[in-house]
Amino acid sequence: CPDCGKSFSTGSYLLRHRRTHLPEKPYRCGECGRGYSQFAHLTTHQHVHTGDRPYVCPDCRKSF
Repeated sequence: CPDCGKSFSTGSYLLRHRRTHLPEKPYRCGECGRGYSQFAHLTTHQHVHTGDRPYVCPDCRKSF
């Protein structure tokens, strides 16, 4: 990435990443108004407001 120096294995991953450097954040959280350049990042953020912990460690069973 010419903006931050990160490397990516494919051009499509680089293009997706480069959106994080753009000032436009079209995906907004309805609860707090925080903006994201990618819908997946908004979806992950929304767990903060719902208390949902969808990821479970297979070893210790702790959820995140």
